[in-house]
Amino acid sequence: MRSYRASLPSPHYQTPACPRRRNAEPTMAQLVGPLRKELADSLSSCRVLVVGAGGIGCELLKNLVLTGFKNIEVIDLDTIDVSNLNRQFLFQKKHVGKSKAQVAKESVLRFCPSANITAYHDSIMNPDYNVEFFRNFQLVMNALDNRAARNHVNRMCLAADIPLIESGTAGYLGQVTVIKKGQTECYECQPKPTQKTFPGCTIRNTPSEPIHCIVWAKYLFNQLFGEEDADQEVSPDTADPEAAWNPADAAARATASDQDGDIKRVSTKEWARSTGYDPVKLFNKLFKDDIMYLLTMDKLWKKRKAPLPLDWTEIQQLACSQEEACGTGLKDQQVLGVQGYAQLFQRSVETLRSQLTEKGEGAELVWDKDDPPAMDFVTAAANLRMNVFSMNMKSRFDVKSMAGNIIPAIATTNAVIAGLIVLEGLKILNSDFEQCRTIFLNKQPNPRKKLLVPCALDPPNPNCYVCASRPEVTVKLNVHKTIVQALQDKILKEKFGMVAPDVQIEDGKGTILISSEEGETEANNNKFLSDFGIRNGSRLQADDFLQDYTLLVNVIHSEELEKDVEFEVVGDAPDKAPTPSAPEEGKNIANGNKDSAQPSTSSKAAAEDDDILIVDSDEEPSSSAMEASPEPSNRKRKHHDAETDDAASKRKRLDQQPADDDEDIIALD
Repeated sequence: MRSYRASLPSPHYQTPACPRRRNAEPTMAQLVGPLRKELADSLSSCRVLVVGAGGIGCELLKNLVLTGFKNIEVIDLDTIDVSNLNRQFLFQKKHVGKSKAQVAKESVLRFCPSANITAYHDSIMNPDYNVEFFRNFQLVMNALDNRAARNHVNRMCLAADIPLIESGTAGYLGQVTVIKKGQTECYECQPKPTQKTFPGCTIRNTPSEPIHCIVWAKYLFNQLFGEEDADQEVSPDTADPEAAWNPADAAARATASDQDGDIKRVSTKEWARSTGYDPVKLFNKLFKDDIMYLLTMDKLWKKRKAPLPLDWTEIQQLACSQEEACGTGLKDQQVLGVQGYAQLFQRSVETLRSQLTEKGEGAELVWDKDDPPAMDFVTAAANLRMNVFSMNMKSRFDVKSMAGNIIPAIATTNAVIAGLIVLEGLKILNSDFEQCRTIFLNKQPNPRKKLLVPCALDPPNPNCYVCASRPEVTVKLNVHKTIVQALQDKILKEKFGMVAPDVQIEDGKGTILISSEEGETEANNNKFLSDFGIRNGSRLQADDFLQDYTLLVNVIHSEELEKDVEFEVVGDAPDKAPTPSAPEEGKNIANGNKDSAQPSTSSKAAAEDDDILIVDSDEEPSSSAMEASPEPSNRKRKHHDAETDDAASKRKRLDQQPADDDEDIIALD
């Protein structure tokens, strides 16, 4: 068994005899020892795609060039924020507002000027980065911060049949796994718990779930009454990469405000103090002025419902009977109206202001979910923000149960995980795939006194709705109440991770329900599924040409879904999905290139070792075992018109897709 141990230099480590310039960075080979010539040669010619240039991405890029990788492409949609500077060491204050990918490239080239690095300031979801793009690489390494992008890269690597090394961190915890088509589980083979990490721009600009608003409210508490933290900014994110990105504008922002990276500004707390913590002024700033500012970022609202600002005076004029309609039952389980939460916001601010005054000048409050005024403030602020962004509001009981503790991003965790990614990459390039492992970095040593626990990679899940030979799911919904737009956005895109789905009904006529070509089926969007003859037992075929992915959807009609539940996945695929029916003769729709293609995977295991490296493990459990212990009837046709080209060109155009970034903005316990 070959060893890939990469422990820190021992006390007996000797300085290399060859002269070095003072302060020169040692290479990985100098720290670990020389690699075999064949492996060293393969590193210099290997093309690697790094998706994300945030916390893990910065460490990873540095490790790659110091190990000997020469051809690297890095993609990241984000721009550098002040809060990144404490751990993303490739960035400095002068870089604020600039592209992470571009600055990371420039900084890494100082370590290794001979490296060939290409940077993309773009999203992995961009159709330009298609399957053919992914086939240009021998390895893809993820350093992302959101599940949608992870799902997408997983599917692109499956379609291109390229090994993927997946990673993530949450505070002191970390994980690395390898995904290989047909040999391991893919990232979507097992159901994932609700996402606990969210990009800062989602929290500040485009919340889509109640938890986003609760995190924002807790941040707001700290910004107003507690210890200020640059990572917990709540004002609109003017550098949101999705809003727009112009290099000249970004550079101007970065050099604004006395050439200080736009860092000199009045803090939220200073502004609140200047108003005497006036609840009405705070309310109008947070829920009216800031929201109106967000509305000026019109690109954010092209495909989202725009937020609706709240005005204090108008809210006070609302009829009490209307507002208190939901405020019955046990106090903590009541869901108040907007007026009720506005009044709760006012009372809690006044109480917290008094507490702060009693503590004296410079005092700070600490948020505690068991402290009534603090909990009232977070409940009120979170629910008011939910209302602004058209979400169903939550009771105090629900908010308290969801609040949890925010885990800080830890630079050391990112560094350890980045090192493990490279070590797994070396195994793959050395044709030692059987030695690859899922590795977990734990907060405390296990009974064998190990912080790093390696686990064997699991085989593909035959019922996976992504990498199985014939992906299939069963969805329970009310065909008389579910509209086509909800099928597209909430089921196919949000639940099943598709980017640009085409859907046809298996009705013998090939009726097209949804087309990814703009304008083709928009007239269907607000019609009910039953309007197209869809009923209990109907089957839909959903294709995403960008991801080279096909999914069969079996529809079960039900009028007995729980309140506010629009649909259910039977068995909550993929772990209990119905057994796929045998493929019809000559009609195999396996995803990826080959009909027989099986999945590649991500993992969930734990790890085990003394050093900061991969250890050889003879009696490791599998990662699963460790985890157990998280009206017109159109035919589907080829387009030949000048605007869309033909089906092949559409597939080609969609087969290209860019990358996203980061992994560590926020983590909730």
